[in-house]
Amino acid sequence: MKLTISFILATFLILLGSAKSDNVRSVFTQSSISSDANSEYHKLARDILKELIEINTTSRYGSTKAAEAMAARLKSAGFQASDIQVIGPDLQHKNLVLRFRGNGKLKPVLFISHLDVVEALRDDWSVDPFTFLEKDGYFYGRGTTDDKCDGASFIVSLIRFKKEGYIPNRDIIIALTADEEMGNANGVDWLITNHRELIDADFCINPDGGGGDLKNGKPVTMAIQTSEKLYFSYRLEVKNKGGHSSLPVKDNAIYTLASGLNRLANYNFPVRLNETTRNYFEKIASGETGQVKSDILAILTTPPDTIAVERLAASSAYYNAIMRTTCVATMMSAGHAENALPQTAQAIINCRMLPDEGPDNVMSILKTVLGDSKISVTCIDSSLIAPLSPLREDVTGPVGQIASSMWPGVNVTPTMATGASDGKYLRLHGIPVYGVSGMFTDMDDVRAHGKDERIGVKEFYDGVDFMYRFIKALSSETNP
Repeated sequence: MKLTISFILATFLILLGSAKSDNVRSVFTQSSISSDANSEYHKLARDILKELIEINTTSRYGSTKAAEAMAARLKSAGFQASDIQVIGPDLQHKNLVLRFRGNGKLKPVLFISHLDVVEALRDDWSVDPFTFLEKDGYFYGRGTTDDKCDGASFIVSLIRFKKEGYIPNRDIIIALTADEEMGNANGVDWLITNHRELIDADFCINPDGGGGDLKNGKPVTMAIQTSEKLYFSYRLEVKNKGGHSSLPVKDNAIYTLASGLNRLANYNFPVRLNETTRNYFEKIASGETGQVKSDILAILTTPPDTIAVERLAASSAYYNAIMRTTCVATMMSAGHAENALPQTAQAIINCRMLPDEGPDNVMSILKTVLGDSKISVTCIDSSLIAPLSPLREDVTGPVGQIASSMWPGVNVTPTMATGASDGKYLRLHGIPVYGVSGMFTDMDDVRAHGKDERIGVKEFYDGVDFMYRFIKALSSETNP
């Protein structure tokens, strides 16, 4: 039965504040994990992360080599070859699927993480993006935050469980996949379409959609992602008869398009908070100070304070993105010769819509804002419209308990992702997905997809410890 958002959020808050039984609490707060064991598995986690970073898994190289490397580690740890699958649509884009068998008392739980990374050019970076580097308390390399850190945490956790003789009460499925970032061989989509039996589960944990925020070095929020903004791209195009550049006229395709883009650049979609984003802002307000805190409280009023909205949007691109639909120009092309008036000018506009935003409504707004019938608007790329995943006790309870133990005072909140992840493919096929990760990064220094991507050494090891405890909590006999 589909639950209402308000009921879900109310239940979520009650769960986080309620006391657990001694048996269940022991799963989350136990201190029996020795420092020697942590040290041993931290070293293994570092080695795995290093190996993954130094395998170039951009789309042009593919993920097969990385999938095979992780499969080799799992076989060496004692996993049966029959429980390890390295498969995909072609030789270059293979995925790793591991099934760690439990006693079958509960339905399987699936954990996904993508192996592929966004392109990184050496000339754009201060360091070699595909050479693992530890420097000044950080691990550097393409994929350190998006998303090889989480893949490494899965592999080391499962190896640790194997060595400890742990028997879960359900099968634990790990899928390390190809082409999440870009490409035509998306691993999760391919697996759920062609081999659902390998990854079919009660629910899925996708750390690529979760994680924690650091503010001035302090953990402030930890996300449980339940939904994503919708991805739609549009092509704007102006056609013109052109002519010789020595006889210019005002009717110029480039000027027409540029004028429309300028109007779009100055336009902001209306602010519309839903239950998830409202709950998010209510929670983070306590961790903010000064003007930012005042502005957050002001946007929670009905109607929201417009001055506070714009000030908050200017202070944080993330805050702006979760308050409203956004559309931004990302590509342009025009003209055919330097001595000719342009006959065609084009631009690509990428929109990230609120989950309940209608694509037709956004198209209509774009046309109105562009303000010129000479600019045609065509939708060229759209995402799947997948349902919200309802929060559930067996996910939110462990997250809240472990987070409170590891990072006292951190706000655990449901969130709506501003970007896209593989979770949408599973949600579309009826598998609820929850973005949960113990990896914390600086909310004011986001380097995923950018120059000198890095993760704090301590934050990485804490994230590894969190995932070990979280997987065990979801599959323990003492977790009803």
